[in-house]
Amino acid sequence: MAIVLLALAGCERAPRELAISGPTMGTTYSIKVASAPDTVDAHTLRVAADEVLARIDRSMSGYREDSEISRFNASPSTDWYEVSRDLATVVDYALEVSRESGGAFDITVGPLIAAWGFGAAGEPNDLPDESQLAQLKARVGHEKLQARLDPPALRKSAAALQIDLNGIAPGYAVDLMAERLQALQVTQFVIDIGGEVRAQGRNARGELWRIAVEKPIDAESEPYAIVQLDNAAVTTSGEYRHYYDRDGRRYSHTIDPRTGWPVQHSLASVVVIGPSSMYTDAWATALNVLGSEAGLELAQKRAMPVMFIDAVANGLVPVATPQFEFYVAVPPSTGKQP
Repeated sequence: MAIVLLALAGCERAPRELAISGPTMGTTYSIKVASAPDTVDAHTLRVAADEVLARIDRSMSGYREDSEISRFNASPSTDWYEVSRDLATVVDYALEVSRESGGAFDITVGPLIAAWGFGAAGEPNDLPDESQLAQLKARVGHEKLQARLDPPALRKSAAALQIDLNGIAPGYAVDLMAERLQALQVTQFVIDIGGEVRAQGRNARGELWRIAVEKPIDAESEPYAIVQLDNAAVTTSGEYRHYYDRDGRRYSHTIDPRTGWPVQHSLASVVVIGPSSMYTDAWATALNVLGSEAGLELAQKRAMPVMFIDAVANGLVPVATPQFEFYVAVPPSTGKQP
C-alpha cells in the first residue's frame, strides 16, 4: 500500500472513533469514523461496507465469470450492450481521462499487461517482440470503446476488445462508500481501499486527517511525506516493488498503452490529490505513464495538486505543483511529524 493512514497519537484510540477493516478486491479496506451519530455503530459500518463492496464485485470484478464486466468482455457483439449505471459511469470517466491524457490511461490495455508478465499467468519465459506487440496493440485502444449514460450501455468496435478496471474501480468503490456514509449522516471519516484514500471532516481529536505518503523504495515501508485532507482524496502510483529484471534491464508493471512497452522513465512514484477517489485513481496511473516531465506539464496545465518523485543517482527528487503544497503537513525527505 503506497498511502497509509497515520495512527492517532497515544496508546489508546481517540474517543468516539469507530474503525473497521477487512479484505476486498485482492487487497484490504479500512474505514475510520469520528463523532458518529448514535444510530451508527461498527456493525452498521460493516453492513454498509459489505453492501457497497458486493455491488462493485458483481459489476466490475474481472475474476467473476458472472460479473457485468466479464460478460461484456466475453460478448462478441459490437452493438450497444446494456450495463448498470455504475459500470457505465466508471467506463465513461475512464474514457475521459484517456482522451485528456493523450492515451496514457487506457482500460483496454489488459492483453499488453499479460504479455509482459503482469497478469494472472506471471512472468513470461520469452518477452514479446515487436511483431507480437503489434498484434496485441490491434486488440486494444480506448478509441475502440464507447460509453453511454442514458440509458447506461457500452459498445466496442472490435469484438475481441476487453476492459480491465483495476486502475479505477477501487477509487470508485471508495466514492460509493463515502456516499453511503454520508447517507447515514456520517460526516467525519476516512476510507482506504488498497491505498485509495478519501477523507472528510476531522478525526476524533478535531484534527485534519493525516495521510502518510510512502517512500518509493524497495525496502521496508517508511513515510516520505505527510498530507492532510478534508473532503479530498489521494492516490499514489509507483514503479517500485512491482517489476522484474531480465538481462540487466528492469521491466515495470506500468505499461504505456501508446507504445505497448513498460515505462522506462525515472519517475519512482506520483501522488495525486483530487475531489474524488475515482479521479485520483485514474489520474495517478495516467501521470505515472507520462513521467515527471510530460506529467508535470499536464498537471500544471490542469492546475492539479500533484507531486512527482524521481529516482536519480543520488536519491529521490520531489517536484510538486503549487496546488499540491496546500495539502502538505510534513514535506518530503523527513516524513517525521512535528
